[in-house]
Amino acid sequence: MTQALENIVGLPEEEQRFFRRGLSWEQFKVIQSSFENVPGVRLFYCEGVLEIVGIGKPHEAIKCLMAALLIIYFEVKSIEFFPSGSFTQAIPKIVEYQADLSYCFGNDKPIPDLSIEVVITSGSPIKLSKYKLTQVPEVWFWEDGTFEVYCLREQEYEKVVKSELLPELDLSVLNRCLLLSSPLEAIKEFRQGIQQ
Repeated sequence: MTQALENIVGLPEEEQRFFRRGLSWEQFKVIQSSFENVPGVRLFYCEGVLEIVGIGKPHEAIKCLMAALLIIYFEVKSIEFFPSGSFTQAIPKIVEYQADLSYCFGNDKPIPDLSIEVVITSGSPIKLSKYKLTQVPEVWFWEDGTFEVYCLREQEYEKVVKSELLPELDLSVLNRCLLLSSPLEAIKEFRQGIQQ
């Protein structure tokens, strides 16, 4: 984890990840039910691969601040948006997951236009696969202090340099503000940066 990320929340905490391949949907559902009352744990399933992720304070701090900054951006730029947070997206027997943040633009839709994942510990074998199955048009990963943006093109994701849904958003400004040690300063600097 970068020093900048440790400064955000004061804790050098990493996510714990566990993968298991070759599981049926039915096996996934049994395992999922055993985690129903366990806080801070998310389970993802994608075509036979189970991923269990322990979510820590650094992850939640970045996610919450990112949501706050994006709402400011949408308000300043008068972008009609429909947040859906980390709701479960699923195709039974094939895939089930929750992005950290999800948004529809213009009107509410069953599949979000944009899904965002905060990744504290990298290495997911189903990073883009789960989104491809549900046809999410744009996916962002914030990992180790940087953004990766992917746009869906004819059934495959292409890595791009900026958001196509929000082309005026300078991700370097958003990222810089996410790495500030004070959320209040992050909000002030971000608002100033997008109004220039």
